[in-house]
Amino acid sequence: MNVNMLEEKAREMRREAIDMLYFAQSGHPGSAMSVMDVLAVLYFGDEKLQNEGRVGSGILRYNPKNVNDPERDRFLLSNGHACPALYVVLAEAGYFDRSELNELRQLGSRVQGHPHRGSLPGIEISSGSLGQGLSVGIGLAYALKMKKSDNTVFVMMSDGEQQEGSLWEAVMYAPKKKLSNLVAIIDKNKFQIDGATENVMPGLDSLAEKYRAFNWDVQEIDGHSINEIMPALIKAKRINRPAVIISHTVRGKGVSFMEGSEHWHAGAMTEEEHERAMKDLL
Repeated sequence: MNVNMLEEKAREMRREAIDMLYFAQSGHPGSAMSVMDVLAVLYFGDEKLQNEGRVGSGILRYNPKNVNDPERDRFLLSNGHACPALYVVLAEAGYFDRSELNELRQLGSRVQGHPHRGSLPGIEISSGSLGQGLSVGIGLAYALKMKKSDNTVFVMMSDGEQQEGSLWEAVMYAPKKKLSNLVAIIDKNKFQIDGATENVMPGLDSLAEKYRAFNWDVQEIDGHSINEIMPALIKAKRINRPAVIISHTVRGKGVSFMEGSEHWHAGAMTEEEHERAMKDLL
C-alpha cells in the first residue's frame, strides 16, 4: 500500500473502533486512536514481503491462515487498554470476521476489554497490567535467537507504563543479550489515566536519553506520519541491537473532542458524541 492508501485505511479503522466503543458503551478510545497509524503500517505497510513468499502485507510477518506459523513475527500489545485498535486491525487482516467487533466487552464475547491470548486468533499475549509486555517480549526474542530464527518481536507500550520499575529491569537486560530481533514502540501520547504524564511523573523525560544510556538504538518520530513510521520500523527491524521507536502521538487522534483531552482515557460516548466522532473521521 502507498502512503495515501495507508492513511485512508487508518482513518477507516478509527471509524470502526469508534463504532465498537460506542456500541460497548465502555472502553478506551484515547489510546486506540493514537496507536492506529503505527498498527496500520505494521500490518499493512508494504515491504514487499509477499514477493518473498510470505503471507501478510505489512512490516510484520503474519499468517491469519496459520496463527501459530513459526515463521511469523510477534506483536505484543503491552498497553492492552488500546485493544480496540488491535481488534480492528486483526479483523481487517483476516484473523476473524469483523462482525465480531461489535461484541466488544459483551458477556461471553471473544472480543474482551483487554486482550486475552486464546480468545481471539492473532493475540500473542494477555495484557492490561502495565509494565510487563517488554519482559515477555524479551523472553520471546531470546528464545527465537537461541533457535537461530530470523523472526522479530515488536512490543507496543504506553508512555505511562514507562514509570514501572519492572520495565527498566527489562530495558537493562535486552542489550546484555544483544537482542537485535526486539523492537519496542512507545506510544507517547503524553497522557495516562490520572492526567498528563509530565504532571504525574515529571522525571519521565527524556525517554530518548534514558534508552540511549542503556545502549538501545533510539528513533523519535511523528506517530501519525506514515512517511516517518515506515522507515523507522524498517530500520528498527534491521538494526544490530535492541531498538526503540518513540512515537509522538495525540490521544484521541482524529476525533476533535477527544484530542489531547484528559477525560478520554476511557469512557462511554453519547449518541451525539458518536455522531460527531464519525463526522470528524469522514
